[in-house]
Amino acid sequence: MFKPKKPRLHLEIQTHRKNPIGVIRSTFRNDGKVVHETHGRITGMGLPQLKLIQAAFRNEVVPVGSADALQTVGSKEFGGAAALLKLVRDLGLDKVLYSRKEPWVGLVLAMVTGRLLYQGSKLSLVNRWKDTALWELAGIDGRPDVEKHCYESMDRLLDSQARVQKKLAAKHMAGGEVVLYDITSSYLEGEYEESELADYGYSRDGKKSRKQIVIGLACNREGCPVAVEVFSGDTKDESTVMDKIRQLQQDLGLERIIFVGDRGMVTASNYEKIRGVGGVDTITALTHREILGLLETKDVQLELFDQRQPVEVEDPRHPGRRLVLCLNPDSAAKETATRQALMDKTREALERIAHGCTLRSTSDKTIGERLGRVFEKYGMGKFVETWTEDIQVGKQQKPGKILRWGFKQEKIDLEQATDGCYVIASDVPGETMGAEETVATYKSLGQVEQAFRNLKTASLELRPIYHKTDDRIRAHAFLCMLAYYLQWHLEQRLAPLFEGDGEYKQRRWSLEMALERLMSIRRKKVVLNGVEFDHVDTPDPEQQQILDLLGVTL
Repeated sequence: MFKPKKPRLHLEIQTHRKNPIGVIRSTFRNDGKVVHETHGRITGMGLPQLKLIQAAFRNEVVPVGSADALQTVGSKEFGGAAALLKLVRDLGLDKVLYSRKEPWVGLVLAMVTGRLLYQGSKLSLVNRWKDTALWELAGIDGRPDVEKHCYESMDRLLDSQARVQKKLAAKHMAGGEVVLYDITSSYLEGEYEESELADYGYSRDGKKSRKQIVIGLACNREGCPVAVEVFSGDTKDESTVMDKIRQLQQDLGLERIIFVGDRGMVTASNYEKIRGVGGVDTITALTHREILGLLETKDVQLELFDQRQPVEVEDPRHPGRRLVLCLNPDSAAKETATRQALMDKTREALERIAHGCTLRSTSDKTIGERLGRVFEKYGMGKFVETWTEDIQVGKQQKPGKILRWGFKQEKIDLEQATDGCYVIASDVPGETMGAEETVATYKSLGQVEQAFRNLKTASLELRPIYHKTDDRIRAHAFLCMLAYYLQWHLEQRLAPLFEGDGEYKQRRWSLEMALERLMSIRRKKVVLNGVEFDHVDTPDPEQQQILDLLGVTL
């Protein structure tokens, strides 16, 4: 008896649509006619994957070791770049840069993301195009051109800086907020003869022989950066304050501001100017000299400094301004020990100078020069009283001078009594912000210092700067600020990972380690049975935990 063959299933790939689909069919004869029957469709896959499924339907099994077996013909870092770019879009930073999708925005975001992953120069990031999928994800096939894809995009970014910072302020300082403000310096490499920004000044990097720029950074109370500005390298701290306040009000649209700056920012003269500006309150700290002045005039007594809780008094010089007196016993012990060590070194140096005077004829000028070097080195000149006496030196009994000196013990005792004492000054009303909150808000300036450490060291490598035009220097600083903006949000989302970490030798996690784990997820170009396709590593449980905390999928 004739038994008809069962119809064989096959996969028909249809490519005439926008996205290819696979149609599962069987073909057989019925009364001499060829009949096609559809059993289902496969969607959501690329053409290479559909071709592999088609080969499986045909029973085209590839023997292990054959020329058509599975081969990896390329591999690039994928996980870090893809995760951070998706985080950027989840944060809405792409829309902050520009409301529409434009090529330069994607390229800027690639440089922002690349600064977290790889640091280094723009050219070094371009040269990684064979090692990372970052540029492909930004829409660039092949090697990017540093001038076209990096520098021209930076120019567009700089043109948008004021608008972007206004959007960031509206997002993170809605209705006016606490503004943490500080400045730092960053040195430059090479010659800058035509630059108005490059100049010599007080170098916080210890590079006195290099020209530098000064960078001002404004953050909200949590330390999230919202605005950056570049000043000439010889700019003093206090000279940036009034312009910054005007920028915060006019350019960023903040009606009311609580401006938090350190002792070098809100100086006595600056404070008088700020009082004349409407909508601005300040929080700062008094200098040590100002604290001693209050003690000398008896406006404040040492007994009011209490380590258990801050004590609030009214500023006798500025009615309506509150002074919050604080004492930190740990700082007191450190300051006392440091001063004693410096005084011991000063004593040894003075004894050497005095002994040298007895061996050879020495003039007042020579002694003065030696004293100047000692006091400059140890900073203890204010505690030392010196004078000289005439003596006869050597066998020839030549006329000379000998150094006499002594410590000003009363001044030392007063200084030691104020060790650990600090005073926070604020004109924010007490009903708006209590004493403890005022102190905590001033201490949050440490977050700006942390931002500078991240910007200037291995995390983001803002320095050294090689750009030769002032606009490119400004664009570079803004790009680095946006990279820190991304890093700040990255750390917020990964906080549970860090908080659940061990201690000391058992400690495992850092931001760098989390990024390294993501960067070990690679995208490979694979060839199987003559079909070429991309394959992304499946995240292991640890990598998946990081992706889940970031709220992104690859």
